[in-house]
Amino acid sequence: MRVLVYSDDAATREKVRLAIGRRPAADVPFVEIVECATEPKVHQWLGSGDIDVAILDGETQPAGGMGVSKQAKDEVYDCPPILLLIARRDDRWLADWSRADAVVPQPLDPMVLADAVADLMRKRSSSRLNAK
Repeated sequence: MRVLVYSDDAATREKVRLAIGRRPAADVPFVEIVECATEPKVHQWLGSGDIDVAILDGETQPAGGMGVSKQAKDEVYDCPPILLLIARRDDRWLADWSRADAVVPQPLDPMVLADAVADLMRKRSSSRLNAK
């Protein structure tokens, strides 16, 4: 499965990549990571239909992951599940507004992130099977 990681911070993208690894759980497929640092590239990938799960950093500038998530959920046909990385507990309401499917706080706990990504991969697999 292809997982998109959006952050303007290369260190954040690396932490996410390392936490997910090649396979975040034994019962999900191997992962191919696609990294993006700009909003236009994220929209291009999400619109392509080639992304199975998107991980968006809520702190990315100038277009934060929450706004990108809201726009994708409103505009992308068959939008993949989106996981938001938030820096502050109080940002949870914004994550709900953005229609994110999962939220993980920073600093990242690799086990929490891997479990959340695996859950979204399972969700995406089942929704694609039911659609066929």
